[in-house]
Amino acid sequence: MLIFSTLGHEGSNHHFVLQQYLVAHGIAQTTRIVLFDDFHCGARALIAGEADYLLQCAVHPAAAEITGTYRTAMAVVDAFISPSRPMALVRAMGSGEGSGKVGVQPATQSYADLSAWPTVVHEPTVLAVQAGLAEGRYEAGIVFASFAAAHAERFEVMEPIGTVCDAWIVYGREAVDEGRAVVWNGSPVARQFLERIGRSPKPGGS
Repeated sequence: MLIFSTLGHEGSNHHFVLQQYLVAHGIAQTTRIVLFDDFHCGARALIAGEADYLLQCAVHPAAAEITGTYRTAMAVVDAFISPSRPMALVRAMGSGEGSGKVGVQPATQSYADLSAWPTVVHEPTVLAVQAGLAEGRYEAGIVFASFAAAHAERFEVMEPIGTVCDAWIVYGREAVDEGRAVVWNGSPVARQFLERIGRSPKPGGS
């Protein structure tokens, strides 16, 4: 059985996208997912053979650090695009001890206008932002839309964000590039390239 690891807990965006990736490859039923609170822990587990692959969002604040720090022991073996879980900027109804503070995961900070809050607090995950809202530490936050729906009596949606399509990185222990670019030339954008230069895709999409 393959072991894939990523940032957790269950229900995180990384967990959600990893599940979509495994389904797309048809290996979800033969794969175990291991969740880590920190990408350094995930990288060390991959290198030690405790996991076979590691998934990380390319815009995660730790992406460059992880790629550089462990470059001699693990390699990027795949990349893809995937929409996130639907998101929203929500605000607590009524004032509390979190007034004036908005919580965000840094990669989501530009998804909405946060100028109404004098203090922006960074959390490592969207789930941590949700926990901060639930505990009254923040007046507002960028969270999964499902959080607002589940707690409609406490929070109102200030700005629906919807899904955001990001790039995702898969790391493994064995490099696959062989010193050249590994490109899916049958991809949807490859077909766009051919259409825009007036050429038809080859039969079979390659």
